[in-house]
Amino acid sequence: MAAAAVLVALAAGCRNDAAPSWGYPELGATLRSMSRTLEEGCAGTVPESCADALDRLDALAERAFAEVLDHRLLDDAYVGARHEVDRARRLRLAAAAQARSRRDPHYLPLGRAVAAERLAYRHLLAALERVRTAPPPGDGTEPV
Repeated sequence: MAAAAVLVALAAGCRNDAAPSWGYPELGATLRSMSRTLEEGCAGTVPESCADALDRLDALAERAFAEVLDHRLLDDAYVGARHEVDRARRLRLAAAAQARSRRDPHYLPLGRAVAAERLAYRHLLAALERVRTAPPPGDGTEPV
């Protein structure tokens, strides 16, 4: 009877209840900053003002990428969203160059390119949030 009680206590004591939280608070703070920058920076109707906010967002996206790598959270959806942002950025930069050469701040292709990049960043934010909130495999609560 005593041996059974010791085995039960040992099995209960071998759980990793002291595992670190997997909520990744640093990544969460970066995502909130990205979301706020995206919403506040693109509130105007002029594509150039939103383009400035999108340029600032790139630094936050790089910080989020570093945190994803630090925690080994990289997945296919995130990689696809990151490539989508990169493609949209290249298109926006090309459209911005054309708008500058035409001296037209309301150049329609620039507006479309800015909207496409905003959408790409929304997809990136969604992918990062899924990665951040998904419990890691073997979240530390199973018995050893």
